[in-house]
Amino acid sequence: MSTSEKLRVDKYLWSIRVFKTRSQASDACDGGKVKLNGNSVKASKPVSVGDKFEIKTEGRKWVIEVVGLLSNRVAYAEAVKYYIDNTPEDDKLAPAFVASVFQTGKRQSKIGRPTKKDRRNIEGFMEGDEEEEGK
Repeated sequence: MSTSEKLRVDKYLWSIRVFKTRSQASDACDGGKVKLNGNSVKASKPVSVGDKFEIKTEGRKWVIEVVGLLSNRVAYAEAVKYYIDNTPEDDKLAPAFVASVFQTGKRQSKIGRPTKKDRRNIEGFMEGDEEEEGK
């Protein structure tokens, strides 16, 4: 990429794999989740080397410094070469703790309603008791 081209914030964040889609990156910018040097930025703002971004995603918080411009999405191993992750360790680990206690509304496997197989076993067990009582 030549130095005269301008790279948008949303496209850059998408290309370095902070967001899964470019529209998610754009929505995050519009929602104030992306800050450049402490100030909210619009998705169309040009990115330059040395910019420091604070980004809040659903999964975690990022603090990154731009070391190279990348306009196309590439593999993660290649994308990490274009920024320095300065995120504090607490923010990197926080989502792991939150997820274990956060109630998602989904039932855990093997807990709750019995499966069809479980129900048949229960009914078979209950019918077996009735036959023995009748004898």
